[in-house]
Amino acid sequence: MADQPDIATVVAARAGDPAAVDRLVAGYLPLVYTIVGRALEGHADVDDVVQEVMLRVLRNLGDLREPESFRSWLVAITVRQVRERYRSRRGAPEALLHEDVRDPGADFTDLAITRLELSGQRRETAEATRWLDEDSRELLSLWWLEASGELTRDEIVEATEVTRQHAAVRIQRMKGQLETARAVVRALAAQPPCAELRLVTVPWDGTPSALWRKRIARHTRDCSYCSPAWHNLVAAERLLAGMALVPIPAAMGGKLAIGGGSVVAAKTATGSGAHLAAKIGFSVSQKVLTAALATTAVAGTAAAVVVYRADPPPATPTAAVLATQSAAPRRTPSATPATTSPSPSLSPSPSKTSKKPVVIAAKASRKKGVGVWEFSGVKGALADVGAGWYYNWAANNDSMPGPSGVEFVPMIWGKANATDTTIAQAKKESDGELLGFNEPDMSGQANMSVEDALAAWPKLQATGLRLGSPAVAYGGDTAGGWLDRFMSGAKDKGYQVDFITLHWYGSDFSDAAVEQFLGYVDAVHQRYDKPIWITEYGLMNFSGSPKYPSDAQKVAFITGSTKGMQSRSFVERYAWFGLPAVGDSVDFGLYKDGDSPTAAGQAYKAAG
Repeated sequence: MADQPDIATVVAARAGDPAAVDRLVAGYLPLVYTIVGRALEGHADVDDVVQEVMLRVLRNLGDLREPESFRSWLVAITVRQVRERYRSRRGAPEALLHEDVRDPGADFTDLAITRLELSGQRRETAEATRWLDEDSRELLSLWWLEASGELTRDEIVEATEVTRQHAAVRIQRMKGQLETARAVVRALAAQPPCAELRLVTVPWDGTPSALWRKRIARHTRDCSYCSPAWHNLVAAERLLAGMALVPIPAAMGGKLAIGGGSVVAAKTATGSGAHLAAKIGFSVSQKVLTAALATTAVAGTAAAVVVYRADPPPATPTAAVLATQSAAPRRTPSATPATTSPSPSLSPSPSKTSKKPVVIAAKASRKKGVGVWEFSGVKGALADVGAGWYYNWAANNDSMPGPSGVEFVPMIWGKANATDTTIAQAKKESDGELLGFNEPDMSGQANMSVEDALAAWPKLQATGLRLGSPAVAYGGDTAGGWLDRFMSGAKDKGYQVDFITLHWYGSDFSDAAVEQFLGYVDAVHQRYDKPIWITEYGLMNFSGSPKYPSDAQKVAFITGSTKGMQSRSFVERYAWFGLPAVGDSVDFGLYKDGDSPTAAGQAYKAAG
C-alpha cells in the first residue's frame, strides 16, 4: 500500500486535531485523485469532484464509528461522487481534444503516462482506458488500484455496494473490455496504417467511445493485417503490479495546498469544540477551507479562521454551501424574528415611453411552498406566489400568519423543542403533517445524534400526524450517513416515518444544476422508497465567486427544478429558500414586499 496515514491519525483527526486532519488529507488525496481521474477520463471537472469528496469526508469524519474502516469509507464516498457527476453530465459528454493540441496536464491519461513514465504495454493499457464506458471506467479505477496494491477486493466490494461474487463478474467483464480496447489502441497506432481500417473509421470523429471500440475491434478480428494487435498481450495485472498512484498535478496542488500550511483550531461561538466542522481548520485551499468549515458566518477576526453557527441566528439569513449539497443558516424557533424592510433605493423616473411591467399570473400548486421568516410582506407574498403551503421552522405561525387557503406546516426544530407543550402546540396548528428536526447533522442547527433523535421520536409519533423525517443538510442518499442510520433505527424500533425531508444547495450555476438536484432527489427516493419533501433548496456558493447566480441562472434553475418536481409523483412538497428578498436575502429571496417579486420570484410564481 502507499504511505497513507495510520489509524491513530484517523482517530486524532476525528477528535479534532488540526495537524492530524492535515496529514489525513495530504495522505489520501492522491488515492482520491487517481480514482476520480480514471473514472472521469477526459472530463475537465476532475479537480472539482476531488474537492467535493474531500469536503464530504471532512464534514462527516466526526460520524465515522470505526477508524480502521476509514479508507473503505473514503473510497465509497469517492465512488458516489463520481456517480453523481455522471448523472449531472449524462447526455452532454465532452469530446477529447486531438492529441496534437491536448494539454498533458488537463487529461488524466496523458498525465498518468507522463508522470508515471509509462511506455510499451503499460502505456497502451493507459490509453485503452479512454475507450471504456462509464460503468467500466468507474470499476477500472478501483480494480487498477487493487492490481497495483493500493486497494483490496473487500474495499472494492464495499465501495460498489454489490456482493463479492457480483463484483468478480463485473471486474471480469470490465477486463474483457480493457483487453479489447488495448487491441484497438494497437490497431489504430499501427504503421503503416491499415487501409481497410481507415475506410471503416471515416465516419469516426476521433473521440474514443464504447460504440467505436466495438466496431474497430470487430474489424481487427477479421482483418489479417490488424489481427496481430490481439497477440502477446501481457496480463494487465502484471503490468499494473506495484505501479504508484498518479501524482497530483501542479494546478491541483495550487488549489489543494496540503501540508506545511497554517493550521488553526477554530472554536464554536461558545468557545467549545462541539463538532468537527466547527472545530478545525486545515491547510487546503481557501475554496476548500471556506466550503468545509463555513457552516455559518465567519467570525469577524482576521487573526484566525473561526467558523461557527450562532444560536439564535441573525435576523436575516446567511447561506453557506458545500459543493452541490450543503446548508444555509435557518431560523431557529428560539430566535425573535425582526421585521425587516427593504432598503430604500433611488430609481429613475419612468419616461413617457416606458412600458408597464408584465404581470405574471400565479400558478397555484399544492406542492409548491416556501420557507418564511418575518418581513412586512409575508401574507401578500404568500398569496401572490401561489404557494400551497409554507413553514417557518417553528411549531406555530403566530408572528407570520398566512392567507386563507395556504397551509402552515409546523416543525419540531430540535431536541430542546420536543416538549409536551411545544408538541401540543404543533399538533393544534397542523392540518395533518409535522416536520421533524432541522438539520440534526449540523452543529449550528438541531445538532442531534441519531440516538437522541430516535429517543425523542415517540413524542412526535404520539401526535397521530403524518411525520416527515429529520431534514439532513446533506448526504441523504449516503449509506451509513446520518439519515440512513436514523431510518434503519426507526425501522428496527417500528417507528413511523411517513415521508423524507431534504435540504439541497448547489454551487454549480450552469444548466447542469437542475439534473444535479433532481438526481439527488431521485437517489434518496430510491434508497428509502418513501414520498419526498424538499423543505429547503436553492443555488448558493459561499466557497467561491460569484456567491450567487445571475437572475437568468436562477430563473432557469427554478423553471427546470420545479418542472421536474411537479412531474415526479413521489415528490409531495417542495419549498424554496426563501420567501423574503430583503436585507441579506436579497440575492436569493423571492419577494421584496407583498407584491414585488424578484426575477426568481416571478419564475417561482409561474411554476407549479
